[in-house]
Amino acid sequence: MSAPRTSKWYIEYSSPHLGHMHGITEILVSVQTKFQKMDIVRSGAFGTCLILDDKMQASSVDEFIYHETLVHPVMLTHPAPKSVLVIGGGEGATLREVLRHRSVEKAVMVDIDDQVIEQCKKHLPSWHQGAFDDKRSKVISTDARKYLEETDEIFDVIITDLSEPVEEGPAYLLYTREFYQMAMGRLSANGTLSLQAGTAAIPYLLNFSAVYQTLNSVFPVVAPYQTFIPSFGLPWGFAIASKNQDPRQFSEAFVDQKIQERISSPLSFYDGTTHKGLFGVPKHVRRELEASKIVIEDNHPLFTYH
Repeated sequence: MSAPRTSKWYIEYSSPHLGHMHGITEILVSVQTKFQKMDIVRSGAFGTCLILDDKMQASSVDEFIYHETLVHPVMLTHPAPKSVLVIGGGEGATLREVLRHRSVEKAVMVDIDDQVIEQCKKHLPSWHQGAFDDKRSKVISTDARKYLEETDEIFDVIITDLSEPVEEGPAYLLYTREFYQMAMGRLSANGTLSLQAGTAAIPYLLNFSAVYQTLNSVFPVVAPYQTFIPSFGLPWGFAIASKNQDPRQFSEAFVDQKIQERISSPLSFYDGTTHKGLFGVPKHVRRELEASKIVIEDNHPLFTYH
């Protein structure tokens, strides 16, 4: 006997012409915070899902793909990261992955929305796994731009785990050249930065290519990469920006050795073979990234579809 069809549906629109439907079995949280719309729902296919401003952030079924992709390549690109800044990442899973690295002595997480953090602490314990309470963690609820302007701390790695730059949303000024210049100034000599850069799918490469060119205007080394996130329904773009290290030069054996030496527990997605695949960006995507002339600036922001 087949299961009954879902009666509630969430549609995530990538554009006015493309959307992905998720059957919803339960709504756990649906609130308008001071900064954004937040939903935590149960999906029939992907388990518990975090949705901000109607954009899927992660699901319990495949969040490990997103968070391992965002965190471990950039952490291994730095020779020995001791201090890490996580910008965004309110569900705590990015912080969780950072803390798996034995070398980390301090991890500062700055997220503007304390309501998101509190709801994720309550409803997503399998995601953060106690990362907020780790003695190495410091969680600050403030604007990340303001924090970088005022702090004199230097970090080995900065990871920006932000929602997409939606107009009127909290993140659009954290994708600009001025912001990346500020971030570079807070990085140590071998400092590295990573971020999610939007979909890598045809025909929606505008955000990925603009972020890539914006990083290129600031950092000596920029390495774009991608993977498929099932709950997003699309291939997704990421980038590592570095003062001097290039992760595209790492061999499979090198990555596997560094994982064994530096990460305290087994990974589910990322290893040396996966690393080579992540940075094997298809030709058509590379062509679009290189051809873009857009540099995102404070006075010329870029907004994704909302």
